[in-house]
Amino acid sequence: MASDERSRAAPTGASGIVRPPRFRLDQPKAPRRRLLPEYDPEAFGRFSERIARFLGTGRFIVWMTLIIILWVVWNIFAPEEVRFDEYPFIFLTLMLSLQASYAAPLILLAQNRQDDRDRVTHEQDRKQNERSIADTEFLSREIAALRMGLGEVATRDWIRSELEAMVKDMEERRVLLPVESDEGDRGGATRP
Repeated sequence: MASDERSRAAPTGASGIVRPPRFRLDQPKAPRRRLLPEYDPEAFGRFSERIARFLGTGRFIVWMTLIIILWVVWNIFAPEEVRFDEYPFIFLTLMLSLQASYAAPLILLAQNRQDDRDRVTHEQDRKQNERSIADTEFLSREIAALRMGLGEVATRDWIRSELEAMVKDMEERRVLLPVESDEGDRGGATRP
């Protein structure tokens, strides 16, 4: 029994030193507790791009202008009991500063993401251009090889001109050397 208890205890090395328990590699680790909340960077990036797109529209400027006008009009002409920001409009300035302090980083994040996409697109375009140039050079070499090969091939026009030259040559020979008739060989009358 004492040996069973020892075997169940922490494993020891040859020296008898107690080793810490081994982690199994075939099982996932338990998630660690983190102090900061986790977030999906892609989801946050998409969110920032939507905000940046909205901030760059005329609709945003119109809404912002209307809100500021309503804010100023309310705090000037409303009864004093319901006004929440008196004349120097310090709270309005604070709200606009807060909006600007969040808008600027979100716009920069959206621009960085767009730069990354542009860089990837540029790299793909460059590789495609390299492939197109290589294909064009290959086709140019093939066309040059075909032209060189066709220079050695007899064309229809060349054969026609050669046949016409042979026909002319035969007609010239016929005029110079009359053709003997076959009648003499058959026993017919011969000319004196």
